[in-house]
Amino acid sequence: MDKIKVRDKEFKKAIPCEDIQQAIKKVAEKINRDFEGKETPLFLSILNGAFMFTADVFKELTISSEVSFVKFSSYRGTATSGKVKELIGLNEDLTGRHVIIMEDIVDTGLTINNVVRQIKTYNPKDVKIATMLFKPDACVEEVSLDYVGMEIPNEFIVGYGLDYDGLGRNYKDIYKVVS
Repeated sequence: MDKIKVRDKEFKKAIPCEDIQQAIKKVAEKINRDFEGKETPLFLSILNGAFMFTADVFKELTISSEVSFVKFSSYRGTATSGKVKELIGLNEDLTGRHVIIMEDIVDTGLTINNVVRQIKTYNPKDVKIATMLFKPDACVEEVSLDYVGMEIPNEFIVGYGLDYDGLGRNYKDIYKVVS
């Protein structure tokens, strides 16, 4: 599909699934290199958006790995609220562990920086960030991203786990808003 409608908005295809899968392989290859021969990292996937990204990266990993899911949110509709809430907490002991946060998209940097601050209070050995998408033009805080699938313009998008008011996550391609 080249165009979709989600609620009251029209979207057109911006990133085809083939490009997404190439970005996934690039991220997984770098993680495999970085963690070869090291202690098993714990991947913390941020729900709901990063579930597809996490699953696809996991399919490409050749290293020993463990995954868990946490839920943080700062979005309402098509804009960030600027306030990050912890919705579902951690159950794992992170003390002395390599932690890789799996995020669907980093735009302002507010959410990911808040997540990193919270994760660091659990005394991990180190914290790395993997994101499928990064919007450098939207970033208002300095962020340290270790694995980036692709950089994109500052446009509102849906698909591949990303939503508009809870809808649109199921598309295998990524679509940008047109109206």
